[in-house]
Amino acid sequence: MAKIIAISNQKGGVGKTTTAVNLAACLADFSMRVLLVDIDPQGNATSGLGVEKRGRETDIYRLLIGECGVKDAITKTACEGLDLIPSTVDLAGAEAELLTAEDREFILREELRKVSDDYDYIIIDCPPSLNVLVLNGLCAADTMICPLQCEFYALEGLSQLLETVRMVQDRLNPDLTFGGIVFTMFDGRTRLSAQVIQNVRENLNRHIYKTVIPRSVRLSEAPSYGEPITRYDNRSAGAEAYRGLAREILVNDGKPVKLRKRKLFRRS
Repeated sequence: MAKIIAISNQKGGVGKTTTAVNLAACLADFSMRVLLVDIDPQGNATSGLGVEKRGRETDIYRLLIGECGVKDAITKTACEGLDLIPSTVDLAGAEAELLTAEDREFILREELRKVSDDYDYIIIDCPPSLNVLVLNGLCAADTMICPLQCEFYALEGLSQLLETVRMVQDRLNPDLTFGGIVFTMFDGRTRLSAQVIQNVRENLNRHIYKTVIPRSVRLSEAPSYGEPITRYDNRSAGAEAYRGLAREILVNDGKPVKLRKRKLFRRS
């Protein structure tokens, strides 16, 4: 049965989708069977894996409103071992359509249960907000990981996010755990990044991953080519960092850490 991880932060621009895409790709590189679920109407995780959004007849929107089944919504990606439930702009209308739906917060959970045995990990890329889509992601998840940008403004929404997790645990999904914080966009040239990390580690009694994701031009470039960082530039600092994060998660879960054999390349 798959472990379901929601990647969530109510603040935008913290590297949430970058983390969802690259963590999913790195877990697949470690021979895991992975499904990435894009529940963000912007569909950045979908385009970041090179999957066409226009003209789709099956996607997360149609899955949530009952127009297709979960197996119909799943599409293959160019990454071996990594499947995707894509998102399109149509998803922006889902919240209004789900308002009258029975048990609307649990629709995604019930659908993912039907394919849970087909995967080792299911990664959910949540939108940067608190709405019925995010609640679907958190109700479906076993654990939530929070990417946190290494800037002081990023800390402002953290307490609100933790309160949201407590609310979901109390009212909707008592099995949800807070998996931890992943620091992103770390710039070693500035004192600020180090101060943010030190401040959080000293004052937040929560798990914090050892892996820190650096600010990287290559990480920023990869989505425009429709590739995760390990395909765009496998030897870059960003690729090494996300492999480190995937390795941490696998070790914590007692899973084997063995890279899948494939041809590696580096873009010029």
